Amino acid sequence: MEGTPLIAWAGFLAFIALMMALDLGVFHRKAHVVRLREAASWSAAWVAMALLFCAGLWRFYPAGNAHVRALEFLTAYLVELSLSVDNLFVFVVIFRYFRLPEPNYHRVLFWGIVGAVILRAAMILGGVALVARFHWVLYAFGAFLLYTSVKLATMKDEGVEPGQNPLVKLARKLFRVTGEYTGASFLVRDNAGRITLTPMLLILLAVETTDVVFALDSIPAGFGVTRDGFILFTANMFAVMGLRSMFFLLAGMLHRFRFLKPGLAGALGFIGVKMVVEPWIEVPIAVSLGVVLAIIAGSILLSALLPPRPLKGDAACRGG
Repeated sequence: MEGTPLIAWAGFLAFIALMMALDLGVFHRKAHVVRLREAASWSAAWVAMALLFCAGLWRFYPAGNAHVRALEFLTAYLVELSLSVDNLFVFVVIFRYFRLPEPNYHRVLFWGIVGAVILRAAMILGGVALVARFHWVLYAFGAFLLYTSVKLATMKDEGVEPGQNPLVKLARKLFRVTGEYTGASFLVRDNAGRITLTPMLLILLAVETTDVVFALDSIPAGFGVTRDGFILFTANMFAVMGLRSMFFLLAGMLHRFRFLKPGLAGALGFIGVKMVVEPWIEVPIAVSLGVVLAIIAGSILLSALLPPRPLKGDAACRGG
């Protein structure tokens, strides 16, 4: 972070704020169902912006070794984006559990992303400060990723129960909650003028809690790719910001990515090993990018070649 000018941080934060303002205030001012064409356009736009940013790093990054920083960004972005796709499985379950009206999907995801931006920024900055003071933390991150990799590869799909989420249960205990949706509002006043929660806020709490759990994997994985806080933060933000449009693009076909979870386990395992053996073996970033890209692409290709069998009398669903 020391080699990144303050103006670069300010410029990127201004870009994120501008995109959020345009998203909610212009493009999605009114709640509506996001169609496939719109989702595909926005997904392509975010990927294109990430690649353009990577090219800018290659050309203009001021701290030296610009090409290394660009490859680190691309590798971290690929890892974060892949992990984000896996997260969409849980979002689908949460929305279906609460019977969220489809026109309200985007609003919940938007404010969920705002929370994720703040949370991940704090975790990344805290992680950078921690690593700078205690270098051994990197090896702890590596060991944690190895544990996560084994757990991800061996665990069976478990049913997610959003209603048992601790924050959701606490909110229901402390506040009045309406039994139905009131447009796209998170809070309303009852006839007595008291503030009452709507199911929209419960869903947002479930989404934010889920992101905390996912960030515990993705942030250490990012440190396995780069120690540069600016690179790690920007890669995370591009992946997270593109998550909403990717949700609408992939929500109906997530069950087809049957080998994505094993692929993510392999990628996290590779990064964990890379971090643990770093004192003796230094893996060039170009090799890391190639390995991660091969694992993720291979899992997607294998999913396409060996699709899940459809359930009797219906199309395949997740876990089928």
